[in-house]
Amino acid sequence: MDDALLTAVAAALGAEVVTLAGLSGGDVAAAYRADLDDARQVFLKTHHDPPTGFFTTEATGLRWLRDAGSVPVPEVLAVSDEPPFLALEWIDEGRPIAATEADLGRGLAAVHRASAPSFGREDRRTTGSRGLPNEPCETWVEFYATQRLLPLARLARDGRALPETAVADLERVAGRLDELGGPPEPPARLHGDLWAGNRLVDREGRSWLIDPAAHGGHREFDLAMMRLFGGFGAACFEAYDEIHPLAGGWEARVALHQLAPLVVHAIKFGGGYVASTERALAQLA
Repeated sequence: MDDALLTAVAAALGAEVVTLAGLSGGDVAAAYRADLDDARQVFLKTHHDPPTGFFTTEATGLRWLRDAGSVPVPEVLAVSDEPPFLALEWIDEGRPIAATEADLGRGLAAVHRASAPSFGREDRRTTGSRGLPNEPCETWVEFYATQRLLPLARLARDGRALPETAVADLERVAGRLDELGGPPEPPARLHGDLWAGNRLVDREGRSWLIDPAAHGGHREFDLAMMRLFGGFGAACFEAYDEIHPLAGGWEARVALHQLAPLVVHAIKFGGGYVASTERALAQLA
């Protein structure tokens, strides 16, 4: 981390950075534990070539989820897009306890119920390194088709990330969302990238949400993402269902909501994600 960036961080935090310790994890940003001269520790990350508004978009999402007051989210201490950095309160990690999973399920149900003004984002900030659009939409069908599946189909075709047959199937699914999506629901306040790596457990066994791709969306999307890569216990989903039951037939819709993250991974990493995408599409045929 260069001196100019450290100077900007110190000015924003009102304290000098004494030491930096690099942290693992994440595929785009560099992360550190920063020890300050006022005895605080903070989580600090930067990016050598971030997309426009990269860190302020993340900070807005963190604050939005934190405002729901239902699941702990680290406080944004300072943020800047030029120079690019984000400083968050430091969370000492620990181990789950008996109540960890159920508490997260109940808290996530409350986050989703905190709602959103529309599907997408009012500020229209894009999502992720692929810049997926988040234009406000009145319905989930419009949002998932025009802001996720069809843009991803174009990216996959242009980058030859998926076979043409799979891209065509993806476009067909986008045109059948009224049929496939289940009963209409109001927009939920979503984390948007809720895999196990974006959940921290602290020393008291509480779950914290980090690294969101926050937007208004269908709540089944977060839950399908949680099932995609594992890492969440059955008690989490059971507790969620007690508070905010899903509409009937949700099991058949898991593949639908997993399509977008699967295609993103196929575009970024290829390999087995291509076959996983094709299997999900086959379930929706």
